[in-house]
Amino acid sequence: MKQTRGFTVALAVTTLFTGAPDVQARGTTPSDADGEVTFTAGLTVQCGDTLTTHTRLTHDLHCPSSAPFALQLDGDGIVLDLGGHTIRRTGPENRDSQGIVLARGRMVRNGTVRGFGSGITTSSSGQLNVRLHELTLLDNGIGVYHRTSYGNFLITNSRLKGNGTGLSSEFDASNGNFDVRSSLFTHNGTAMVADFHHIDVIDSTFTSNEIVINCFGGSARIRGSTLAWNDAVGRMQLDTGGPYTCAEMRFENSLLANNAAFAPAIRPVWETNELAMIDTLAVRNGAGLKVAAFKVHIDGNTFYDNADGLRLSDLQTFFPVPLTGIVRDNQFLANDGDGLRVQPPSTPTVSNNLALGNAGFGIYAPTASDGGGNVARGNTAGDCVGIVCAMF
Repeated sequence: MKQTRGFTVALAVTTLFTGAPDVQARGTTPSDADGEVTFTAGLTVQCGDTLTTHTRLTHDLHCPSSAPFALQLDGDGIVLDLGGHTIRRTGPENRDSQGIVLARGRMVRNGTVRGFGSGITTSSSGQLNVRLHELTLLDNGIGVYHRTSYGNFLITNSRLKGNGTGLSSEFDASNGNFDVRSSLFTHNGTAMVADFHHIDVIDSTFTSNEIVINCFGGSARIRGSTLAWNDAVGRMQLDTGGPYTCAEMRFENSLLANNAAFAPAIRPVWETNELAMIDTLAVRNGAGLKVAAFKVHIDGNTFYDNADGLRLSDLQTFFPVPLTGIVRDNQFLANDGDGLRVQPPSTPTVSNNLALGNAGFGIYAPTASDGGGNVARGNTAGDCVGIVCAMF
């Protein structure tokens, strides 16, 4: 791809790679993760046990895939500490096998769950609030699977690797929240699925996943995080006449770099009711970002050296309405296509954007509202269409 002369984003990119600003997780108390509790002896714990008191493992467990589960937690407020040990599936692969089943409990921490159909799953019909801390969920069909009713999951300092899906839920049978803090998702099929759940991510890293987020009837917010070298950043789709359209997708202060595409080829456009992208860097991705929505808030971002820039269009519902919102204070630099393209009849307000050295138009927005302050120069196909741009 081309290089931009006279302008650099290297410093900002380096800042995001080397460290994000400190953030305080919403509604969390990180210091309680290693809180003191009185554990029962773990020497006698065996595969298939149901635990009703605080328990710390003293050895690995190798559990057959034919068993109902490796372990079950069924006690109010109890903690299972894996003690740095591994719970591993033995025998043939079984999509119905379960690692740790949560009926009741407060926390699972400090160890590895490997090779099950679902690494950690739920069985409760009531509300469940659970923390998963310093866990490695490795090579499971689904890392964390919410089966029933309402659940709040706080996932901190954990690693999800090689799972078919990292976070998921039973289709049309559960709802709640996945709050992810300071965790790593790598080499998963789909890192996270938002199906009637809200996913809130802070200070986490997603690398080498097939898809980072599938927003399907839920919503997601990703803050202070790095998404790099994935096959696709997200999949969002319109469910015409149904409930499974992504309600809202938000990126804030994050880095999207070197991903093969923003969306998978089967769904190349992000279809969501609302998209917000704020103070985020999109750098050297192998495709442009195409969005169809009712409303957007695109503010303070840099799109640099991507295979294409940002394209906005209406969401094609039964009765389409023009896309509205704000596209403000963004930089579109050296992209191999248009910097910003707003497809008619979309009418966002476009203001104070900078478009330099793009291979297509700098800003193509024939039906947009001109908010003024836009600057464009050195764009191959032309600088601005539909709005007035200055050279400097």
